[in-house]
Parts: sequence; structure tokens; C-alpha cells
Amino acid sequence: MGPVLTAVLIALGAILVLGVFPTMLFSFGIYTVLLVRNKPEKWQRGCSFPEDEEYVRMYEKGLAWNAVYKERMRPVSVTSDGLKLQGEYFDFGSDKAVIIVAGRTETVPYAYFFAEPYRKAGYNVLAIDNRAHGLSEGKRSSLGFKEWRDLLAWGRLLHDELGVRAVVLHGICIGASASLFALTDPSCPDYFAGLVAEGMYARFYDSFNNHMIEDKHPIFPFSIETMLWIRLLSGAKPVTDGPLRRMEKLTRPALFLHSHEDTFSTPERSAEVYAKCTSPHELVWFDKGAHSRIRINNTEAHDQAVTGFLEKYIH
Repeated sequence: MGPVLTAVLIALGAILVLGVFPTMLFSFGIYTVLLVRNKPEKWQRGCSFPEDEEYVRMYEKGLAWNAVYKERMRPVSVTSDGLKLQGEYFDFGSDKAVIIVAGRTETVPYAYFFAEPYRKAGYNVLAIDNRAHGLSEGKRSSLGFKEWRDLLAWGRLLHDELGVRAVVLHGICIGASASLFALTDPSCPDYFAGLVAEGMYARFYDSFNNHMIEDKHPIFPFSIETMLWIRLLSGAKPVTDGPLRRMEKLTRPALFLHSHEDTFSTPERSAEVYAKCTSPHELVWFDKGAHSRIRINNTEAHDQAVTGFLEKYIH
């Protein structure tokens, strides 16, 4: 080995040790914070952002709804991918039901807040703990790339055991993506009747970068390194796959709810996703409400959009 080649190899080794390894280690920490339940108390049932006034109001209003209808509730569970998943089923005597699918960090009590328009429309309500959240088993979130199978398992419970003939998925953020994945998979049964999606992003990669920008963190190289950890350890494809790629496969009716104030699932990028939808659908824009906060800022208009969609498309 000549002296020039030796020097090049030493330089490359130094770059790896002093440059790449430290950033990869830091990015692994970001991944762990985002998607790994590495301690039992992480992502348990409760208010996920107790320091945020709007989230606290959503949580308290959800608890108030539960207090009124708790006698209608029974705990339910399914097994998916070897994980036992937990939920709460509010039976209002209907043969139609909604599964409310929250995003990252959220659990059953979060779903209570979104339940009322469905109860008014004559639907039973299933609030679930996604895998690795609340009382459900699991260590890693997969951004919907595995959770969609869990949604089909919940649907089978509703249809096969609880007498529900039509299931609607109501997804928020990552929950919207997971719901779309479920509805566009060839194995999805016909009794899955429609989708309501709030704050749907094009790809998780875009949403992650927008979070980093808003929090004034550098994107390079941490963004792409974090995506690599997600790909390797959670089995998701946050850069190459997502709603932007899947939307053309949707055949069920859909209602898309989006706010012009959403800085994570930006209106411009999400509009590209909605434009790809060829199934019967409606798109409702709201002027007020940050990401995942449409209903708390536009309760009447939000609920009218949901109930109108259900009446028009789900029979």
C-alpha cells in the first residue's frame, strides 16, 4: 500500500470517526425519542402535552364526553403481529362504527375528543391505543407502515364479533396515513366504507423536516440519518413512500380536513396529495387551527363536515 493510498484511508477513517459516527449517534437519539417506547411510562394514557393550553382543552373536553357515555363503553382487544392491542368500544346500538386513529404519542383519551359527530350521526365509536402506546403492547412505532394491519384486525373485531356492517376510519396526522395504507391494501375487506383524514401529510420525511425547521434545529445531516434509522429499525419508508404515493389507489369515499395554519403538513404539499384522489371525496379547508387542532378551533364547521360526509357517502 503506497503512502498516498494510506493517507486517503486514514483521512476517510477520520471523517467517519469524527464526522459521521457522532451525527449518526445523535440521529439515533432523535429516532428513539420519536418512535421508541423505551420506558414503561412513555406514551401512556393521558394528556400528551400538559403544557399546551389547546391540548389540555381538547383532553378535558374528551374526558367530559367520556364521562357522559362511559356506561356505553366496554374494553376490547385484538392481537396483530403478535401484539395484544387495547381499545374502548362505545356501543350506541348501531350497525356502523368509526375507528378513531390518533397519531404519534396519542392514546384512547385523545380519541374521545373526536367522537361526538359520529355519535350524533348514529355510529358506534372505537377508540384505540396504537401499538407501543397506552395499554397496547409493542416497543416501536412504524408510522403506519405496520399499524395498518392493526386497523384491519380492529375492523374484523367490529364486523365479525360485534355486528358492525360498515366501518369508517378517522385518522389524524400519522393516523390518517395509517388509515390510507389500510384502505388501499388489496386485503382490505369491503366493509371498510370510508376515510376521514385530518392533517394528512405527503410523506413523514416532509413533516419531520418542518418540525425541525419550526424548532430551529439543523436539518442536515440529522434528517436523512434519522430517516435511515426509521427504515432500519421500524421498517417504515418515510422518504420514498407515504400518502402521496398511495392516494391514487384509494377507492373508498374520503373526506379531507385541512387547516391553512398547518405548518407540519403544509397546505401546499398536502394539496398535492388530495389532488391525486380519484375516488368520491370532499376537501374542506379551515382558516384557523394548527396541526391536529382543527376541531378545537372550528367545532361546529368540523362536525358538520363529518356528519354531512357520512350522510352523503356511507349507507
